[in-house]
Amino acid sequence: MRIKMWGVRGSIPTPGASTVEVGGNTSCYEIRAGETLIILDGGTGLRLLGQDLVKEMPFEAWMFFSHVHWDHIQGFPFFTPAFVRGNKIHLYGGLNVSRTLEETLAGQMDYPSFPVHLTEMGAAMTFRDLYEGEVVTIGPNDDVRVTNARGNHPNGVYAYRVEHEGKVVVYITDSEHYAIVDPKLKKLAMGADVLIFDAMYTPEEYAGEVGGGPKTGWGHATFVAGCELAKAAGAKQLVLHHHDPNQTDAMVREKEMRARELFPNTIAAREGTVIEI
Repeated sequence: MRIKMWGVRGSIPTPGASTVEVGGNTSCYEIRAGETLIILDGGTGLRLLGQDLVKEMPFEAWMFFSHVHWDHIQGFPFFTPAFVRGNKIHLYGGLNVSRTLEETLAGQMDYPSFPVHLTEMGAAMTFRDLYEGEVVTIGPNDDVRVTNARGNHPNGVYAYRVEHEGKVVVYITDSEHYAIVDPKLKKLAMGADVLIFDAMYTPEEYAGEVGGGPKTGWGHATFVAGCELAKAAGAKQLVLHHHDPNQTDAMVREKEMRARELFPNTIAAREGTVIEI
């Protein structure tokens, strides 16, 4: 399996001189599992991935959304391959009581917010709303298994476990960590080769000692929580994801260094980073 990071920032894109090393695009990861192309989340990093995928058209992709807050869907209207006939895109998201994934993606492209509606995009798209704990088998050879679990975030969020030929990647974003390690997320992350985890805050930021007031209830975690989960689940590598928009490159490097004191095989997510497992 091969993982490439296209968007690693949380909440809002943050271009500028102070974020050029880590990157300022919001959540988007590409996974290649054998012949299967998997996309995790559709933040602004999806636009860059789309430009890269143009050379492979026509293609088939399986896309999983953790949830539909803006920073995880706002790249979709700028995903070039979605406008091109011949491409096939299967889109999955958590079952929401108010709107389906298709309705939400179409909503952000409604007039007057965007000039082109979802129904005008040329690629063949299928939508699937997932139930908690549902397992789906995907890919041209049906050899990739994707499991989900609910995290702790306002309006809900799904975490995903992607398995292929004995290798495991787990993606947990926008999920707050409370007094104990979440047993559902621990189960999902057991034995992961790579655990991508929302480590948006330092403990000091989360508590409100720096950077404004406390962030309790906002639905995000710290690098300490990520290290605790990685240890509890026996993960091999931890990736700190969803960096706060106020964190500069230097602040992310410091967060990474502090995390390595707790879980040595930790890296901070950076745009363009590739992990092979």
